Amino acid sequence: MNSLWVLLLILLLVFALLSTRLARTIVYEYERGLKFTRGRFKGIVGPGLYWHSRSFTQIQRIDVRPSRVAVSGQEVLSADGVAVKASVVATFQVKDAERAVLGSDNYHVAIHTELQLALRSIASSLPIDELLQRRADIPAQLKELAAPPLRTIGIELLDAALRDLTFPGELKKIFTQVVKARQEGLAALEKARGETAALRNLANAAAMIERNPSLMQLRALQVLAQQPGNTLVLGMSAGAMPIPLRDHTGSQRPQTPEIPPESE
Repeated sequence: MNSLWVLLLILLLVFALLSTRLARTIVYEYERGLKFTRGRFKGIVGPGLYWHSRSFTQIQRIDVRPSRVAVSGQEVLSADGVAVKASVVATFQVKDAERAVLGSDNYHVAIHTELQLALRSIASSLPIDELLQRRADIPAQLKELAAPPLRTIGIELLDAALRDLTFPGELKKIFTQVVKARQEGLAALEKARGETAALRNLANAAAMIERNPSLMQLRALQVLAQQPGNTLVLGMSAGAMPIPLRDHTGSQRPQTPEIPPESE
């Protein structure tokens, strides 16, 4: 019995010693682990449970899911020296965990820096009015400029979007006035086109009436016929021909007005 207690005590001492010497690391499915032994990189481990020496070995976990990073409130200068504030949102993914950790001291800072540099490069190459007109093209240019240097450290830039582009207060008023003036000019142009078309139609109508004076009378009759409550009286000249009528036999006879007998 005493020997059994001694064995149990020895096992407890060994387990306590191992627990102080060993560490447990769980690498999840969406992670990759970088294993370092005595400071040297030994390889990448996949998802699973790992026991390793607490003193000599370390497993650094890296999230390889697509992640977002925001670059907010960056003040950049356009080609004509106007300061604007821009905010960028990008989606990235760690494709090579080894290069992301060993190739950069902090790959999150590297992503932020590359997006900043790309944004400044785009803004400094365009004047302020063209920058406003081509803001829809900025995301594609951001990805084109920032993706190659990030790819060298194992980061894939999946997407980039321009979230905000803010102009100074005075410049906003100027752009508002320009847009307002442009819209007023378009309205005046459309009004002038309508008046020109109306005058052209009137000139054509006058030319037609001049060639055919009876068109004026026909037009007047057409207008009167469209308006209810009007009485139209037609007059005939004294030399008008009588309208032929048919009698009971079917033969035509001229209709002559009856003349009352003269009173004596």
